[in-house]
Amino acid sequence: MKRAFFLLVIACLSLDHSLAQSANAEQLMDNFKTGKYEISDYNTACYFALAGNPSAALTYLKAAIDNGFSNPKTLMEDHDLLSLHNDSSWNNLVQRTKANEEKVVKLKSAFYNQKDFWDPPSLKTPYRSNIPEDEKIAGLSKLWSEAKYNFVNFDLVPSLNFDSLYLAYLPKVRASQSTLEYYKLLIQFYASLKDGHTNVYVPETLTNEMYARPLIRSRLIEGKVIIVNVYDSALLKKGLKPGFEITTINGLPVKQYAADSIMPYQSSSTPQDLNTRAYEYALFAGPVNKPIKLKLNDGKGKNIDFTIDRVTPQQRSKAIPSAPFEFKMLDGNIAYVALNTFGSDDAAKAFDQRYDEISKASAIIFDVRNNGGGSTGVGWHILSYLIDKPVIVHKAYSRNYIASYRAWGTAQKPWEASDKLDPNGKFLFTKPVIVLTSSRTFSAAEDFVAAYRSMNRGVIVGEATGGSSGQPLGLALPGGGTARICTKRDQLGSSEDFIGKGIMPDKVVMQTVADFRNGTDTQLQAAKKLLQQKQ
Repeated sequence: MKRAFFLLVIACLSLDHSLAQSANAEQLMDNFKTGKYEISDYNTACYFALAGNPSAALTYLKAAIDNGFSNPKTLMEDHDLLSLHNDSSWNNLVQRTKANEEKVVKLKSAFYNQKDFWDPPSLKTPYRSNIPEDEKIAGLSKLWSEAKYNFVNFDLVPSLNFDSLYLAYLPKVRASQSTLEYYKLLIQFYASLKDGHTNVYVPETLTNEMYARPLIRSRLIEGKVIIVNVYDSALLKKGLKPGFEITTINGLPVKQYAADSIMPYQSSSTPQDLNTRAYEYALFAGPVNKPIKLKLNDGKGKNIDFTIDRVTPQQRSKAIPSAPFEFKMLDGNIAYVALNTFGSDDAAKAFDQRYDEISKASAIIFDVRNNGGGSTGVGWHILSYLIDKPVIVHKAYSRNYIASYRAWGTAQKPWEASDKLDPNGKFLFTKPVIVLTSSRTFSAAEDFVAAYRSMNRGVIVGEATGGSSGQPLGLALPGGGTARICTKRDQLGSSEDFIGKGIMPDKVVMQTVADFRNGTDTQLQAAKKLLQQKQ
């Protein structure tokens, strides 16, 4: 018996079928000797066909197809089985194998095609001013279920009982009187996960109701809410200027207004991320047809009342200048390079084009304080100019749920990966480098800072970054809205976490109100001083 199976293995090794493809001859011999390899029905059919026993070959081949063999191409092209092609049952066996293949394709499509299975059209219902109660419950349930299986950062919210929260929100969504009210509840529900890459967005029809803002921007500086930009010439003519402090909004102290009306709807990973969202990005958000009443202090003791109109998100985007890349030479032959977004590869292309000038500098200051992210590879391309050998700059993991493991009581094992950054290969900048960061440094911009730290290439100056990166999973919701869930935990190349904390600078420098009003960039000045000390 042993000799028969030994001959079977040798015969099948010489020909093109699944056994021969799975390992080399030496490995198969070892498997056979140690009993680790179980001979399949298909390979047994091959053996009997070659041995001149078509009856036995057909018996085993039918068994293989009964058990799910699903590769008709292999079946028809396998030279081992040529003697069976003239049998009256051959065409039927081919058709059954093709049917098995179709089943496999359908199964794969059902379980792995996000459009058809994970994000079904049945839950992508159109917007209505008040969608049906069943759709509201389905949307909340989808958010709960998707986060339960895919959210990677539950360990960062240990006090959250997500199932209890889901139960608490069920009566709330049932009682909601409009789609707008419903979506505000969903936004709050996901905000409880405290993750900047896990959010709910209202239907497009409601964007002007939720996201309209005036043509100004504010920021929390030294505990005061300061206007940092005015993009409307009409407001400037009326006397509204950067540097003014906002003391009240619609009659409420500004921090009370932020705590009551803004913060509950912000999905944020860290305290600094929450402050950035609350006081800079979302403070003035609301209905486009409702003006905002502000009480301001000009910094010289004078209080001013201002009423400001909101504009639509589209109007605001057009009015606010945006430059992905800025470059200028500072005193001391220092190249200042602002990388303001990685939303396109424009910053990398511009750096490539200007590198000949930049390379002549005695040092580079990279400024990513206003970079909210985009594509990680854009920033890493620029960093490749700073190293002369490969460096592990990034590690990550994600949940890897296997249903059978749960049934067996076996611990789930995460998917893990690491990324190595290779040198540019053509250009190398070896002189000092400093990176400026802030709480507005977010997502792919944090990946830039994380890689820079992992490279041990230079100093980081400024404030802690936002503390949120990862791979979001997009979802469609009833009523036309959308959501996303963070599915990947990014880390430094050393496996050190920065999600939920932010990347701390080597030298913490905070912008001051006095410097801002005087037109002085506190953090940039600190970086220049550090470089001067090194020279």
